[in-house]
Amino acid sequence: MKPDKPANPFSKHLTMANLRRFSQALFLLLFLWLFLQTESKGANELGYPVKIFLDADPLIWLTTILASRSFYGVFILALTVIIFTVILGRVFCGWICPLGTLHHLTGKLQKRLKKRTVLNKQVSLRSDNLYRFKYLLLIFLMVAAIFGVQLAGLFDPLALLIRSLSLAVYPMFSYALRSLFDGVFAWNIPYITGGSEFVYGFLKKTALPFSQPLFLQGIFIGLIFFLILALNLWEKRFWCKYLCPLGALLGLLSRYALLKRSVSEDCDGCGVCTQGCQGGACLSGNPGGASVDKTKDKAQEWKSAECLMCLNCDDPCPKNAVSFGFSRKPAPAALDLGKRRVLSSMLAGIAAAPLLRITPLTKVGAVEPTLIRPPGALAEEIFLKRCVKCGECMKVCITGGLQPTFLEAGLEGIWSPVLVPRIGYCEYRCTLCGQVCPTGAIRKLTLEEKAATKIGLAMIDKGRCLPFAHNMSCIVCEEVCPTSPKAIWFEEVRLRDRQGREMLLKQPHVDLSLCVGCGICETKCPVLGHPAITVTNLGESRSKDNQLLL
Repeated sequence: MKPDKPANPFSKHLTMANLRRFSQALFLLLFLWLFLQTESKGANELGYPVKIFLDADPLIWLTTILASRSFYGVFILALTVIIFTVILGRVFCGWICPLGTLHHLTGKLQKRLKKRTVLNKQVSLRSDNLYRFKYLLLIFLMVAAIFGVQLAGLFDPLALLIRSLSLAVYPMFSYALRSLFDGVFAWNIPYITGGSEFVYGFLKKTALPFSQPLFLQGIFIGLIFFLILALNLWEKRFWCKYLCPLGALLGLLSRYALLKRSVSEDCDGCGVCTQGCQGGACLSGNPGGASVDKTKDKAQEWKSAECLMCLNCDDPCPKNAVSFGFSRKPAPAALDLGKRRVLSSMLAGIAAAPLLRITPLTKVGAVEPTLIRPPGALAEEIFLKRCVKCGECMKVCITGGLQPTFLEAGLEGIWSPVLVPRIGYCEYRCTLCGQVCPTGAIRKLTLEEKAATKIGLAMIDKGRCLPFAHNMSCIVCEEVCPTSPKAIWFEEVRLRDRQGREMLLKQPHVDLSLCVGCGICETKCPVLGHPAITVTNLGESRSKDNQLLL
């Protein structure tokens, strides 16, 4: 029998639940701080990128190894999370995961319903066994990875959070704040304007980006993220309980955890533990408050794989019947997902590879020419097996040229990075995208390696180029070309205008051996709409087949 708790006036503030809340707040703030640090600070070097959290993600680590058939980078953090889960259970989900904390905070907004209504809703959800879906999703992702398809990044909570913040929430936050201060400065209200300048200056140094980030599909990605958060208004931690594949993986590992929950014979089935359970681990028993058969094994009323170690069932117990401690008790009964469901998930994972790849985009010469990958990107087939679509490379891009793909690389490559030169070019002296890539899909290059890496080739449209089509002088593309010697050179041509007057024009040409496809010529081209010089992925260093002349 668990001893009575001491009558300590500070005990209500020193509970394990409060320690867990402190840990959640600490790691959420750490995540946000690292997220803000993941951007250019004026030098070609990043201090502490938020990819540290992805380095600690066992799901990303395992699926990338399976899909690419190779190990990558530093995997100590991922192994550490696995070891801690085997010992302590799903502490990562309940104490560390920043997306889990956001779900918990969003759930606080849920309207306070009558107790009976909440309990009826919980019983209804239990009868549907929705918690099994995340395990079936995990099986699908793992089997797909075995067959070379990396889809885990679309559903992994950390990759999803970083992608959503980078491409949608952070740009929205920045735009809203800038608009607010623009309005305040426009009104020029005494005292308020002066204070606003100080506040705006502080935000510029801490929370706001150097320039307003703009991303394609930002609305779509943001709507998905807010929809996932909105599910907490129906059921608290809906994502964690029913959808999260990382939680499913950690749940399987935690089935054999040494830290276990035990219930004494004093339990009368009042349901307090059920109401406070964040992970939905209390899936059986009698939450209504009726008496419980004391001969029934309490361990069978508890799904250890669903426990987030929030400890909400310990302190509130009126009978002091719940406790946590280290034990070598045998593992609980096997997780029953249903043979047909498991087989269906495996078959779906097997079918993912051919279904996603029976497209002309996989044929040599049929690759979308505008699919310009960042410098250091691996060959396309390997790149797709490693890229987890986290969006970090797009966030650190100095010019904003890296954008999320939609269908340019097929469904398999959705939300992977592509350079859109008309939006922004690849800065010649920048290698930040390779520094933040968590899986090595983009190699970390030195500046010397970057200068020798071709990501595409510029070509001139003489029908739109001013010196060719309209006999007008223009030297912009040559002026901005960063290579040495310049990849764009001029041919001086003597022409006559309509009135017969002779003129000397410089007509630009591209040196195929020097052009690296950075796209700055396309970005700066003064011809609006479709520029007179454009860059495609033709000639990229990462492909032996995608060349101008084979």
